Amino acid sequence: MSNSLPTWLDPSPWLNRIFSAAEVQRALGAESPDEKTLAALLSPAAADFIEPMAARAQALTRRHFGRTIQLYVPLYLSSFCPGGCAYCGFASDRDTERHKLSFDQVETELAALKKMGLEEILLLTGERTPQADFDYVLKCVELAANHFHKVTIEVFPMSEKEYGQLAEAGCTGVTLYQETYHPQTYQQMHRWGPKSEMLERIDAPGRALGGGLRFAGLGALLGLADPQFDLLALYRHVRHLQKTRWQAGLSISFPRIQNEAGGFTAPHPVSEQQLAQFVFAFRICLPDVPLVLSTRESAAFRDGMAGLGCNKMSVASKTTVGGYGDVGSDEGQFDVNDNRDVTTFCTMLRERKLEPVFKNWDAAYR
Repeated sequence: MSNSLPTWLDPSPWLNRIFSAAEVQRALGAESPDEKTLAALLSPAAADFIEPMAARAQALTRRHFGRTIQLYVPLYLSSFCPGGCAYCGFASDRDTERHKLSFDQVETELAALKKMGLEEILLLTGERTPQADFDYVLKCVELAANHFHKVTIEVFPMSEKEYGQLAEAGCTGVTLYQETYHPQTYQQMHRWGPKSEMLERIDAPGRALGGGLRFAGLGALLGLADPQFDLLALYRHVRHLQKTRWQAGLSISFPRIQNEAGGFTAPHPVSEQQLAQFVFAFRICLPDVPLVLSTRESAAFRDGMAGLGCNKMSVASKTTVGGYGDVGSDEGQFDVNDNRDVTTFCTMLRERKLEPVFKNWDAAYR
């Protein structure tokens, strides 16, 4: 891999452009939305057009995904991490007790999640450590693949060969947030550890897809840097992978810094209204790409966004290691703001004439 930043990461020519109300209206009606369209819809001027943006986003969501909301659940396997991420509850300088699930405990957690009726699981760790290395993740994928039709991971970046081994073991996708695409901010926030290598992380989704995984989830941790910079770069990253890995599926998540471990405060805070605007903008510009909203957000906000732009959500989430079965640590990576169980959440969806989807992928097609 080159030691220089990829050309698609050059600052967007539309960054910091002052858009007029008339330009936002034209962007709303664009037949072939592009990067300029997105920049206009992300701009402060578009804040006055939230309602028409929401209406168009909802129409596009229903056209491409119907009235469905795909559900998944995260399972944290380990809180060991050598990284120095300033915003993370698992950073190596946090005064917290570390935990790792044994394989027997993994089985206990998987069985508890299966009883909830879920069929898509996301396995998570910190950065690569002796306690939770590739062989550990590989074994956990094998165990999960015996229970769930769709198994994905959110762990440390790997080589293409390692991703290929995970695919053979039953892993279907990877989630890997760049956190921020702004180089200076990236270095400030990732103070030490393997995650401080920005290029290694940027290239990882491409390696995962090249290794045989079918899906890649991208995202930026909103609040670390100027959100317009990060979101325009995220859009470019998606477009880059759509061209170079066109056979694969992509999704976009919108994690937002709120009450982080250690009292970390977002340098560029993002409000709920801004977050809604950003989701609508991406739905308008990438109408057929799944958009994901996690339990970082409040129940009220998630209720309002369901089917309005987002078509995939986590449910009944724990950010502690374990926590679904008989084992679980006390401290999580970040605070969960929507603590509803699966039944309660699905009842809400059906009251809004939305259909929760537990399975849209069959293990036979791994």
